[in-house]
Amino acid sequence: MPPRQRLDVLWSRGTAFLGTEYAILGGAMSWVSERNLVAAISNAGGFGVIACGSMPPALLDAEIAATKALTSKPFGVNLITMHPQLMELIAVCQSHQVSHIVLAGGIPPGPAVKAIKDGSAKVVCFAPALVLAKRFVRTGVDALVIEGSEAGGHIGPVSLTVLAQEILPFIKEIPIFVAGGLGRGEAILSYLEMGASGAQLGTRFAATKESIAHPNFKKAFISANARNAQPSVQVDESFPVIPVRGLVNEGTKRFLAYQVEMIASVNAGERTKEEAQLQIEHFWAGALRRAVIDGDVENGSVMAGQSVGMVTSEQSVAEVIAEIVGQAEAALEGRTASN
Repeated sequence: MPPRQRLDVLWSRGTAFLGTEYAILGGAMSWVSERNLVAAISNAGGFGVIACGSMPPALLDAEIAATKALTSKPFGVNLITMHPQLMELIAVCQSHQVSHIVLAGGIPPGPAVKAIKDGSAKVVCFAPALVLAKRFVRTGVDALVIEGSEAGGHIGPVSLTVLAQEILPFIKEIPIFVAGGLGRGEAILSYLEMGASGAQLGTRFAATKESIAHPNFKKAFISANARNAQPSVQVDESFPVIPVRGLVNEGTKRFLAYQVEMIASVNAGERTKEEAQLQIEHFWAGALRRAVIDGDVENGSVMAGQSVGMVTSEQSVAEVIAEIVGQAEAALEGRTASN
């Protein structure tokens, strides 16, 4: 069997689920995964996903409409479960007949899952552990993403290598897409052979030609290596910080000092612990936009996964996908030649 045909067989469950040529999803990145990048990923044979983030319903409605004007291929929408208008956002997706809705940022509420399924869309959720993966299967979720700590942005504590071993052998009922640190086709191939149905990539797409990210943001990606993408550091366990992986810059250094300042102010009786924690949480407010849109890569939040070292030039989305598929095919071809 030719390598391309063998690859098509390996991720056939994923392509059938997504309705795409390749079982490659675009990770939902705030300020980056908007109409242009999403449409480009879908037009290149992958599956683009709009990052709704904190958008109100009217803004999401406009973004979906604009994306539909750029592609006739399937794409999805990523919704944050903690959004105060989650049900209204689901209704907006349904009004546009969005085929797949990805729920992120926490355990998806039962009414939200039911509303999506009642509207005939597919529900995709993130499963950070086997026990949650099993729970999601029981509650009717249609597919899972298992994302390792190598990913950019908000991360969990477990690597994709471990998550895949913990989850893939035991969840067979629904498709599972792997994510976190993926940048080459050979790695994706290895997870497909373990039982994954496809892969989700974010960092490789963030610096593409179709991405609206500021040139400074893209240059930062191109010049970075894996060790530059570090999770944010928590100074004191009694002042918890949700870890976010990004490129180390002046902003991340300042964040450490800021935590120390806030904790010292509590110890001095200048503010309550709750007030200090709120201030710490608000430190990065608007920081991602400053980096992505304004180009302030020194003080803004340059969220990036550890695969950032594999971003070596500003390619088109189609070139990235073709490269990844070609690498997987070459690996399969090499095995045939050695047998």
